[in-house]
Amino acid sequence: MSAIRLLVLGAVRMHGRAHGYQVRNDLEYWGAHEWSNAKPGSIYHALKQMAKQGLLLAHETAPSTAGGPPRTEYEVTEEGLAEYRTLLRDAIRSYDQNLDVLSAAIGFIVDLPREEAVALLKERVEGIKEWRDSVTEYYTPEEGPESLGHIGEIMNLWVHSADAGAEWTRGLIERIEGGAYTFAGEGDPFVGVLAEGEENPYATGVPDPGDDS
Repeated sequence: MSAIRLLVLGAVRMHGRAHGYQVRNDLEYWGAHEWSNAKPGSIYHALKQMAKQGLLLAHETAPSTAGGPPRTEYEVTEEGLAEYRTLLRDAIRSYDQNLDVLSAAIGFIVDLPREEAVALLKERVEGIKEWRDSVTEYYTPEEGPESLGHIGEIMNLWVHSADAGAEWTRGLIERIEGGAYTFAGEGDPFVGVLAEGEENPYATGVPDPGDDS
């Protein structure tokens, strides 16, 4: 799974309607350009591609009174909302997603009901356990990696990654079950987007041809 589709759909959904530069600004505010493939070209391509696929509805807007160019604003369709939720759930439950995909999913996890988020995270823990068990069929951590030559270091890395991933996931489950954060249906969620006209302290400031589209 690519993180860019989840990030773009989630960002547009948070606004209701948003033009491409707003989406880019949000993702840079979240630092996604540093921990994912959410670069300007990828963002603008994803917007246009998902509009062609019926996941986003494109609205042509009039030029601004200040003389700026017309922009295309995007809105998530019902099909897009279904895709967003599928991507979000799969990214949370799957133990073998890339870190950028998991990071994107955690950023939107509160869009789900609390109980569902916990259930998906428990699926993740179980998937990690099954994967670790498959590794330790061939590698015994207690014997150390040297028992398999330097190749054992690969399996040692896998086991340590599994243990760390499971520990982090169980900690998140504990915090969520303990009442942390505001999930869907519980009240006003945390607002993680910039207010209109608010300066983005994390913006790269590098112009892109798609900024005015």
